[in-house]
Amino acid sequence: MVKKLVALFAACAAMAMMVWGAGTASAKPDIFLGGGSGIVVLKGGNTASACTLTTIGRDSAGRLVGLTAGHCGSVGQTVLSETFSNKGAAGRVIVSNDTLDFDVIQFDANRVVPLRTVRGVTIRSIQTAAPQFPSVLCKTGRTTGQTCGITFFSDNQSHFSAVCVAEGDSGSPVVIGDRLIGMVNAYYFTACIGPETGSNIAPILRAMSNAGVKGFRVI
Repeated sequence: MVKKLVALFAACAAMAMMVWGAGTASAKPDIFLGGGSGIVVLKGGNTASACTLTTIGRDSAGRLVGLTAGHCGSVGQTVLSETFSNKGAAGRVIVSNDTLDFDVIQFDANRVVPLRTVRGVTIRSIQTAAPQFPSVLCKTGRTTGQTCGITFFSDNQSHFSAVCVAEGDSGSPVVIGDRLIGMVNAYYFTACIGPETGSNIAPILRAMSNAGVKGFRVI
C-alpha cells in the first residue's frame, strides 16, 4: 500500500527549531532550492518530515512558490532546505490538498535562490498532457536520486510507472526531458520495485488556481 514519508525525530526537529528561532535575517539570498531538492517540514512537537521539492516558480501575484507532496505537511508548517537547514526557515506551507496529495509552499524570496537544475534534472517548462505508455519518465529525489522508468498507465489525474522511488522521494519532480508532468506521491508493495504513482501536473495547477495560487510558472 501507499508508503508515507519517514519521520525525523527529536534531534532534527529541535535543531531546526533552534536555528529558525535564532532569526532569518540575511544580507543576500543564500538558500538554494529547485525541483529535486531535499526539504524538511517541521510537523510540530518532536517530529519533522523529509521529502522532495517538486518545482519552484512564481504565481501571477509574483510570489515565489513551490510544490511538494501533500502528506509532507499542513498549512502553516515551516519548511527548511535539507542541505541548508542551518540557515533557518525557507518558507511555509500555504495550501494543502488531500485529494491530489500536494502542498504549495510560499518561499521567502529574500532568502531563497530558485534553481532550474538539481542533480541532473532540469525543468524548463510544464507539460499538462498526461504521459502515456511507453513514455520514459525520470525523477530526482532526496533518497534515491535520479531514476527513470517506463509509463505503465496514466489518466487525467494520476500516472503509474516503473520509476524507482522510496520513502523521502515523495514530491519528487517527474519529467519527460525538461518538461514537468507531475510529482511522486507513493509506491506500492516494495521500494524501487513499485510501481510508482503520483499526481499529474494539470489537475494540480487547476486546484492551485482554485486555492488562490494562480498563473504558476516555473523559473
